[in-house]
Amino acid sequence: MCEYCGCQSLASIDELTREHDEVVRLISHLLPAHQEGGVAGMAEVAQEIVAVLGPHTRVEEHGLFPALAGDFPDQIAVLEAEHRRIESVLDEAADGATPSDPAWPQRLMEAMALLRDHILKEQDGVFPAALANLSTEEWEAVEAVRTEAGGALSRPAA
Repeated sequence: MCEYCGCQSLASIDELTREHDEVVRLISHLLPAHQEGGVAGMAEVAQEIVAVLGPHTRVEEHGLFPALAGDFPDQIAVLEAEHRRIESVLDEAADGATPSDPAWPQRLMEAMALLRDHILKEQDGVFPAALANLSTEEWEAVEAVRTEAGGALSRPAA
């Protein structure tokens, strides 16, 4: 993914990228989970994805996106709308619930395809744009949101 521009040298972008990698790994578990445990197995994986995406999305929407919205309002609006579409499907498996809608597994797979495309947009567009456009103060604001939001993954040792 995004390794050519150097944006991963920033801790904030590196952490967001590692979370993307984890989400993609979890998405790959959905079909085997469905084969082994049916909808309940898919719901368990969906809950794992939510655990990673919760703080990740908060950092993007309360730190990174506001800093970029002035220069890229249309692109940021699209990304936020995609967050809502993805969340709405994942939320059906919240709190250990197994969705009863027989169309949910297919809708989940469609949402995860959208999520994979969304990740590429962020890594190939948003992260390099942030590297080129954000000031030190804006990066500090992103880091403050990360500190507040936490994360599902442990940070690598410095």
